[in-house]
Amino acid sequence: MTAMPPSFPTLAQALRVWFRIGCLSFGGPAGQIALLHREVVDERHWISDTRFLHALNFCTLLPGPEAQQLATYLGWLMHGVRGGLAAGLLFILPGALVMLALSAIYVAFGAVPLIAALFFGLKCAVLVLVVEALLRVARRALKGRIAWALAAAAFVALFLFALPFPVVVLGAALVGLAFPAAFAGGGHGKAKSGPPALLDALLLADPGRIDRMGGAARRAGLIALAMWVWPVVLLMDQGGLFGDLAWFFSKMAVVTFGGAYAVLAYVAQEAVEHYRWLTAGQMLTGLGLAETTPGPLILVLQFVGYLAGHAWGGLWGGVLGSAVTLYVTFAPCFALIFLGAPYVERLHDAPRLKGALAGVTAAVVGVIANLAVWFGLRVLFGEVRAVPFGPMVLEVPVAASLDPVALGLAVLAAVCLFRLKLGVVRTLAVAAVAGLVVKSLL
Repeated sequence: MTAMPPSFPTLAQALRVWFRIGCLSFGGPAGQIALLHREVVDERHWISDTRFLHALNFCTLLPGPEAQQLATYLGWLMHGVRGGLAAGLLFILPGALVMLALSAIYVAFGAVPLIAALFFGLKCAVLVLVVEALLRVARRALKGRIAWALAAAAFVALFLFALPFPVVVLGAALVGLAFPAAFAGGGHGKAKSGPPALLDALLLADPGRIDRMGGAARRAGLIALAMWVWPVVLLMDQGGLFGDLAWFFSKMAVVTFGGAYAVLAYVAQEAVEHYRWLTAGQMLTGLGLAETTPGPLILVLQFVGYLAGHAWGGLWGGVLGSAVTLYVTFAPCFALIFLGAPYVERLHDAPRLKGALAGVTAAVVGVIANLAVWFGLRVLFGEVRAVPFGPMVLEVPVAASLDPVALGLAVLAAVCLFRLKLGVVRTLAVAAVAGLVVKSLL
């Protein structure tokens, strides 16, 4: 195998970046994808825009948290199976530990004002990060009128007509498949001028690298699949609470197309009304915690598992319920990436596949726009009403419910990020401290 150039990051260097991303991955998939792009494409030039968006398109088509799967894919591209495992796990673990601690605090003490105030400021800053993500991805991914039209159509389909996410993505992929030439101008995003990204330079020097990595990835994918299915079967055979948790959340892991929001209503209904693991109010509390902690939004399922386990066996029952939920939710993600990524990379330059994935990229811009509006309405306004309008349902904020504090913190975060160029970490820190100060004075 061709030796890596001296400038290419070692696994140890990459681990520090993956850990940093895991600690800062606030704001759901839109903010997390923006953070990944900033860290590995813009700031470090490890991966090109084209390859990043190619990976993102594939992950968007999979069930499960696409940002965590994207981190796993990128880690695999750079350092093989070890890199994929490291990137994927470090994307999950910081948020999972925070969610575990918050779940325990919530059960023991109820809502904690100090933590709520910190997270309030973070949530306002995350809104700005999501908007920045939308601008960044749109600028690089939308090349040509058809791409812009697809992005707009995806937004309208999701925001106004509430069409299922898989239908929207599949439709965009079919458009790209049928008209690949329409995306030849850069549907995947053009590379920047200047030297190629470090990974692209490595692959140019060693074109057989991806093929050699494919065998180990497929073996790792099969092992991950077995390690997911075997414990689920054993727990279901034992029955009881943990068998129910393993089975229910395993089902969620393979049907969560479109991210956490796509299935939260079903999860809430089953967990609250059928299994009675928690109340509706507690489910909303868990969603609020998941929205303002790092890591995938689907970590709200960990909160459900903790409360179910705590009711069964106290603190350690909660920890065990949380662990079972996490395991069966994320183990399939590694299997899907390791089994699928080698084939997707092999077809990287196939014109029709590039067209299909470029169509998905355009739709993803509309998805991020929908998330930005959805998130913004709920951060800035205390009340949002659904207004039927023929076949459409328009979400309209109640003007009197505008939260001036949230608006002020969002403006502060925007100034820090866009005007003062403080970066993600310092912007989040300023917003968190400002939220704490303001809430303590009110």
